[in-house]
Amino acid sequence: MKIKKFILRTMNMRMKSPFKTSFGSVQDKLFLIVEAYDDQGNCGYGECDAFEAPWYTEETVATCHHMLQDFMLPTLLTEAIHHPSDVRELLAVYRRNSMAKAAVETAIWDLYAKRVGKPLYEVIGGVRQAIDVGVSIGLQPMTEMLYQKIDAALGNGAKRVKVKIKPGNDLALVATIRERYPDLPLMVDANSAYTLKDMEHLKKFDPYNLLMMEQPLGADDILDHAMLQKQLNTPICLDESICSLKDAQTAIALNACKIFNVKIARVGGIEEARLIHEEASRADLQLWGGGMLEAGIGRAHSVALTTLQNFTLPADTSGSSHYFDEDLISPEVVVVNGEIHLPSQPGIGYSINEEAYEKYTIKKIEIEV
Repeated sequence: MKIKKFILRTMNMRMKSPFKTSFGSVQDKLFLIVEAYDDQGNCGYGECDAFEAPWYTEETVATCHHMLQDFMLPTLLTEAIHHPSDVRELLAVYRRNSMAKAAVETAIWDLYAKRVGKPLYEVIGGVRQAIDVGVSIGLQPMTEMLYQKIDAALGNGAKRVKVKIKPGNDLALVATIRERYPDLPLMVDANSAYTLKDMEHLKKFDPYNLLMMEQPLGADDILDHAMLQKQLNTPICLDESICSLKDAQTAIALNACKIFNVKIARVGGIEEARLIHEEASRADLQLWGGGMLEAGIGRAHSVALTTLQNFTLPADTSGSSHYFDEDLISPEVVVVNGEIHLPSQPGIGYSINEEAYEKYTIKKIEIEV
């Protein structure tokens, strides 16, 4: 498979409401789209999930644009790609920059699936045509607003609810939720807001029967997470700490957690995610698919990934309308009774909503041989 050209778009879409975490708040979502074209006129689409500021990983929209335009896309134009899994090795010369790598690698996976006439989820080894999903709720200024969001999620059939926590807004919040919703499948996400000095405090979450506590400590604190997990009954889920297969192997060797959250963008692409899936399966760790406030293209790739066998926990993927008034794809991703059903068309299975696509494009460049 020879790539004829790439188009790199900068997009800006406004979310319905700000999404708040312990890191900060996002409402105007600036992001990148990679289009990969072959010599037969097929086009594959990938989305770059980096944020404008380096608060989730070290990457930003600007750094990803630089890496894609000046290094990765020109490199791939000079190579014959026999299978999308080749991209992982072809881009290994560039250290880290996982979100930039994932943007172009997912575009090539979509292109390849279209060339062979199969849905992406089948091509990557998925085993189900529908996935269970939950909902992620950011920090709310008032408890009543949180209840409203939980009630709305449950009304739409959400299979579990995740709430963000941070020091000073954590244990009492969980206690309040548990009192109102005693049987709710509930998890918390700390986004690295704590340290081992908070161990005694974090142990106080155990009585609340949480599905998991996601990323309580720093992204580079795999060893500290292992020390913490020994003291907690609540399963720890690692998110920001797992940026590669090597990270996953280290966490497994240290018994640092019981669950992985796998995000295509964070680990550098679908192939790296598949390798992590295989490693976790051998170690009997549970997996679930995380979300990055994606627009429809990135959302479609994330949904496809979570059809793999060992993604047994509800994904962090909401329908398009949960975040945006309109999406870049048609039809939009829809949640029905807590499930997303995958389309059967080749590739990601969704068409581009051309009107919205052009409306939200603020810049595009073509890169050819």
